[in-house]
Amino acid sequence: MELTTVAERLAKMLYQTDSDSHIEVDQAAARQTGAGTLLVQVCPAKVYSLAENGDVGVTHAACLECGTCRQVAPPSVLTWCYPEGGMGVNYRQG
Repeated sequence: MELTTVAERLAKMLYQTDSDSHIEVDQAAARQTGAGTLLVQVCPAKVYSLAENGDVGVTHAACLECGTCRQVAPPSVLTWCYPEGGMGVNYRQG
């Protein structure tokens, strides 16, 4: 990948957001287990939000793909996969 702009050359991370979410939350399981609150608390990118009715909102474009949510959420609550090829976060050393 050839970087041409100054911003691209100086960037530590490049983002290419996908229109489809790579994160799905089973709302019933999240309410039952209380995992929604946990997801909101642990995500460093603030991808998750909690509505008054207990539903978990997801802003997938902000995801850093760090995997923290996958470590803390019960498997029944969260379905997470990497974004389609070329999408998501492109980490590189500066």
